[in-house]
This record gives sequence, structure tokens and C-alpha cells, in this order.
Amino acid sequence: MSQLNDFIGALNNILFADFVVYALLLVGLLFTVWSGFGQYRALTHGVSVVRGKYDSKNEPGAINHFQALSTALSATVGLGNIAGVAVAVAIGGPGAILWMWVIGVLGMGLKMTEVTQSMLYRNTDDPDNPHGGPMFVAAKGFPRIFERFGLKRVGAVVGTTVGGIFVITLLTSAITGGNMFQAWNVADVTTTYFDIPQPVTGIVLALLVGMVIIGGIKRIGAVAGRIVPFMCGLYLLAALYVLILNAGAIPEMIWLIIRSGLPTWLGGANPEPAGAFLGATFGFAALWGVKRALFSSEAGQGSAPIAHSAAKTDEPVREGVVAGLEPFIDTIVVCTLTALVILATGTYNRDAEAHFEDPNQIRIVAALDDGGQQRVNDAGVPLWLLETPELPRKSAEARRVLQTAEGASGWRNSDNVFMVLERAEVDRGTGSRVFRHNARVSRADDTQPWIANWPEIAADEAPTLRTNPDGSIDVGIYADYAGASLTAHAFDRVTPGLGKILIVVAAWLFAISTMISWSYYGEQGMYFLCNRLGQAATDAVILIYKLVYCLLILMTTILATPIFTRPDGTSYAVLGTDAQLDNWTTLGLGVMLWANIPLMLIFGVQAMKAYHEYIGKLKRGEFHPHDAPKVTDVVEGKDVE
Repeated sequence: MSQLNDFIGALNNILFADFVVYALLLVGLLFTVWSGFGQYRALTHGVSVVRGKYDSKNEPGAINHFQALSTALSATVGLGNIAGVAVAVAIGGPGAILWMWVIGVLGMGLKMTEVTQSMLYRNTDDPDNPHGGPMFVAAKGFPRIFERFGLKRVGAVVGTTVGGIFVITLLTSAITGGNMFQAWNVADVTTTYFDIPQPVTGIVLALLVGMVIIGGIKRIGAVAGRIVPFMCGLYLLAALYVLILNAGAIPEMIWLIIRSGLPTWLGGANPEPAGAFLGATFGFAALWGVKRALFSSEAGQGSAPIAHSAAKTDEPVREGVVAGLEPFIDTIVVCTLTALVILATGTYNRDAEAHFEDPNQIRIVAALDDGGQQRVNDAGVPLWLLETPELPRKSAEARRVLQTAEGASGWRNSDNVFMVLERAEVDRGTGSRVFRHNARVSRADDTQPWIANWPEIAADEAPTLRTNPDGSIDVGIYADYAGASLTAHAFDRVTPGLGKILIVVAAWLFAISTMISWSYYGEQGMYFLCNRLGQAATDAVILIYKLVYCLLILMTTILATPIFTRPDGTSYAVLGTDAQLDNWTTLGLGVMLWANIPLMLIFGVQAMKAYHEYIGKLKRGEFHPHDAPKVTDVVEGKDVE
């Protein structure tokens, strides 16, 4: 399994090489300029469309504009906003947020373009159940291009092949980022805070998701239209509460984000390592900001057009303009609030939760074999061992945040911790020599002391403890809050217990909404692959797909439970860390970008032509909006029934 993870990691390094990031930024800039900064139209005209002023029950489609936007948002506003932003800030530093903003703005242009393309080529043979997405753009668009050269049949083969390739990437992303990543995080955070077995969480999730997706896009749209406003409102209110209490720190945090996200030749400066933060270079900050913003907003990924293709409208560009609102809501609003909560509360560079009394109690020694010789790993690199005494009691502040019982030390079995060490060479990503050395906390029984089980360290030279700026030695033990747990900890630092409740509730709502939308995306991919088999056969395949999709939720939570045994008797899980699942979600995102961006460039001319024609009509007053329906009717889709 480790070899497979290493292979996927190496493949992701190619998929997200520097030139890929730059290419994506340039494509977003291209369509931003080409559309005449269409982001403005999304924030003005798009809001009117979502409000229902252009809804009509007589146009082809299954759901109204608001429900289409909610369905797409339910796939994007989710754990990426909670866990993904936390990862970006923890690893890439404050500067990662600047690049999340850049992708958010450029992503609005990408979303408008890709959704407009899909609306131009969607299949409306059944007006109440349309089908669309990049696969249909390829299948219907390439024959039209090749027809000019008398090669329509060749174009059909090319279109079907390219569409099929996209569907494979779509299913990969639906299974990993849209399903397994969500299930893993919900099970992990629920177990962490309420000690509920992960498979139990998996069963409940599978049943809830199954009850929704069996009903098709209309039920998905109805559920999403209710969940998305509620979960966004709940989360934003809690974030605003924290920021109001830390209002004085916000201007400094905004300046820190800008300064840390710019290269030095533009006046930027790499943030220094401090506390739990190891530092990050401009390039590292940009990489993590772009990567997490893409995963959160799905801009350029080609997934959102599938949901928008179900909208009731005979104006393709109108739905494209609505889609431009997604990255704004998802990245500019929700992700920014999450990031500011983590920064303003000092969570990203937090202090250690406990300190050893004396640096002399800690040793880093060679790992020896039975013959007294230093051991090496498979690559021939020497191995070292970190030796520490029993863990001291957590600090008063750490115990306050964790609401530790009176007299208790604050430690729990399987707590993840790390110490900060220094190596001889500088890490090119962080720009410093420091690194985290992680361990799990345990004790044999209630009468025994808490200890950290440190794994071996591979390094050419023996690492040392970090030296603080004041010259002292860092003997701190830091809690390793991963993903959603870091965001929860940020809320808890302000009001202990708030993060526990908020993040668990938000994780469940966000995950369920994401999983039902991604199930629909995968369903449309299966329809594309199987529609030539006939309606009955296609329906049967799609039903099997939905059942498998739900079973994968349960399987993920089982594989994340430490029920397997190593030869030394210790237990482990196949999906033991969020890094392993992040590998797979990054793969799904990367392959979809590689498949969809070329399609956007090939068919972007048609999308931009249609866009400017539509905006011209809008400026000339050729569209006649009606009065906005009641909000409840729009949310429930009654205005188009």
C-alpha cells in the first residue's frame, strides 16, 4: 500500500507541476479578459437570475437557477472550506490565502466559460431530464469541427473517446474527493469528539446519502436548496462571532496574507517559522493556495457544468453567469472567513501544548541493530531515534481549550503530537531546516505515564532540537491538528466547545451535500458511457452505480479503522492518515483539470461568442425579467413547477 501511495504522490507531482499551475492561472486570466471581466456580471445580473426574476416553467430543464447553483455549491462548499483551508494555512502559511483569492477571482471566469460551453451542448431530448457536462461538449462539439473538413465520422470517434476519457477522470474524482475524502473526514472528526466507531458513522452516512440520490436530480436539487443556505449561514455566523471578538487583529492578518503571498521582488517576505508553523516560501504558499482553492471551488475541473446543465432555461449564457457566483461564495467568502479565524486566533503558529522541563532529558541517538551497528533504510539513509521521558501535564491554556477535567493531564490515547527538529539541509518548500517529527500518544493503563511513540528518522546527519529566536531550545510538544480538527481548534481557542459542536455539525452537513452532488456527477458520467445500451439497461447500470457509491462510504470508514495487525502486534488502518486520502483526491482533481482545460480552450471561442451576444441583448433591454417570486417558492423550486 505504501508503494502505491508513493506512486500516486509522484504522479501528483507531475499533475501539479509548476507549469500546470501557471497554465491554469493564464487560462483563468484569458477568459477574464475575453469576457470583459465577466465577474461583474456574475455579481450583478447573476444575483437577479438566482433570485428567480428570469425563471420560467416553460423552458427545458429539471430545476430552477437557485437549485442548480445550490446543487453545484453543495459539491464545492464543504470540507474543502473547513479542512482544505486549514491544510493550506498550516503548510503554506498566510500567503496561501492570497493565492486562494486569485484563484477565486479567476475561477469565476473559468466557471462561466465551462458552464456556458456545457449549456450550449447539453442534451435536452428529454426536456425534464437534461444531460450535460464536458463529456457532451466533446461528443457533440468535435463532430461539428471535423465536419468542416468532411470528416464528421472521425470527429464523432474523437469526441466519444475524449468524452469517455473525461468520464473516467470524473468517476475517479467522484469516488475519491467527492465520496471517500468526505466519509473519512466525517468519521474521523466524529470519532475524535464523540468516540463513535467509524463504521457506525459510515452506515448512517450511506443511508442518508442513499435516500437522497435514489430520487434523482429533482430530489438532490430540493435537498441542496435547503441544506446549502442553512449550513453556510450557520458556519458564517460562527466565523463572524470569532472575528468580531478578534477584530483588532484582522488588519494585521490581511497585511500578513498579502506580504507572505507576494514574491520578494514585489515587496513580499517569507513568514518566519514560529510555534507550530515551520515557515513557507512564496512558491510553497502559492502552490498550496492554488491547490486547495481548486479543490474547494472546482474551477476548471468540469464538474459544476453537470449540475448547471439541469437548470430550466433556454439561454445557455444565463446559467453560465449564475455559475460565476460559485467561486465567489466558496472561495472569496467562506474560505476567507475560515482562514481569518485560523490566523486571528493564532492557531496556525500556536504554542506547544506542553514542554519538557530540561533539554537534557531529550536525546537523538542512532538506531542500532542487534550487532550494535547503525541501521539504514532501503535507500541507505541512516536511521535515528528520538528518546523522550514521560509526557508532562499540558499547559493551563491547553487544558482550558480542551475543557480538561480537573486534575487530568489533558492527554488521550492516540493523540497526534509532534516536536520540531532541525536537519542539516534546507527544505526547498518551507525555506528552513526545521521539520515536524510526529508521534502518537499512549499509555498501557491508568496507572502508567503518558508517552510518545516516536518513529525512526531517516537523515544523513543526526537532527537536533530547534533553536528559538531568543537562543533557547524548543522542547515543546505540539498537538497535531489535521484538517477540520485545526479549524475546530481555532474556534475552541475563543470559546471552548464551540469548535467541537460547530465542526462536527458542519462536517456532517457539508459532507452529505457534497456526496449527493458528486453522486449525481458520477451518475451523468455513467449515463454518457451506457446510454447506447437502451433506457432499461442504462437505468440498471446507474442503480448499481448508486449502490456501489453508498457502499464505498461504508468501506472507507472501515478501512480508516485500526483493525489490522502488524507482525509486532500493533494495530493499523489501511487509510490511516489524511495525507493518504489527500493523495487520491489530488489525483482526481489533477486528472480532471488535464482533461477539461484543453476542452475549454478548444470550445472557448463559441462560449465567448455566445456570452458577448447575450450581454449585448441584456444591455439593449431585450430581456424582460418579471417580479421576483417569494423566496420560499424559489428555494423549493415551486416557481418553475
